[in-house]
Amino acid sequence: MATYRKRGNRWRVEIWAAGARKSASFPTRREAQLWAEREQTQLREDAGGGIPNRLFRDLMERYAREVSARKRGARRERNMVNVILRDPLADAPLKKLSPRDIAEWRDRRGQQVSDASVNREMAVLSHACSIARREWGWLRANPVSDVRRPPPAPPRTRRPTDEETERLLLTTGYHPDQPPETRTARVGAAWLFAIETAMRAGEICALTWDHVFARHVHLPITKNGYPRDVPLSKRALEIIAQLRPVTGDGGPVFDLTPAVLDALFRKTKARAMIEDLHFHDSRREALTRLSTIYGVMELARISGHRDLRILQNVYYRPSIDDLADRMA
Repeated sequence: MATYRKRGNRWRVEIWAAGARKSASFPTRREAQLWAEREQTQLREDAGGGIPNRLFRDLMERYAREVSARKRGARRERNMVNVILRDPLADAPLKKLSPRDIAEWRDRRGQQVSDASVNREMAVLSHACSIARREWGWLRANPVSDVRRPPPAPPRTRRPTDEETERLLLTTGYHPDQPPETRTARVGAAWLFAIETAMRAGEICALTWDHVFARHVHLPITKNGYPRDVPLSKRALEIIAQLRPVTGDGGPVFDLTPAVLDALFRKTKARAMIEDLHFHDSRREALTRLSTIYGVMELARISGHRDLRILQNVYYRPSIDDLADRMA
């Protein structure tokens, strides 16, 4: 708010903004108006426009407590928040937080991890800032929205070879005619089961005996939030039969947590001297094999994909020899 009074040959202006009051005199009314507009804007910015006098770390910590904690991937997201809290970005005042701060964080983080990791962490930052703006009134705008993100990595095309699978099974100590008594042997069984079913590592670890049926398994909770049923091949049924005397007491079928499966798979892969292979590559291999039997809509029902473009561009990866064999 501003008021103007002419006193002699000068104009006196008084302003009130954000609980503060200032005044000044000018030769012309126009100069007084320009000063008033500039000073009102500055007073509002200095007061934060209602933004609390907090640091960005306060925003991220509240987000972790109130938002991340309710997500199924809470642990993973909390780890990302912890990484952000160790960066200088965490000490930026909310009143002065700008896209430049986010861009500088992006550049620093890009020197430490891959572009894909930076993009995932930027997604968390963006959601946190969006919640803070819409629901808490802690920001006037989302600074992440104006920051360029690293280009997405090309879709992964890696498929395991038969030789690599044999080396993995040999290293884990898994034998097709013996129950997998050890956790490492069950990692080998899980790898084969994944190739037969296209199930994710987390889905395999979460599978319980009460969801195993004669010809399929039921997954009540999946990555995209929708339950699904997965048909079992003859080989997958044989693996289930192997596991029953070992873990068949009503609990998890493979008796492995995702963290244990990941750690043991990495160790096994290193001992087998196999490079650049992820457990998730089994899903691509499985869907490519299943594509010789099912059409894309049937594949989507098995895999749980709701976006057929992802299924076709990322997971369905036949080689040129595969396509040539079909023509023959």
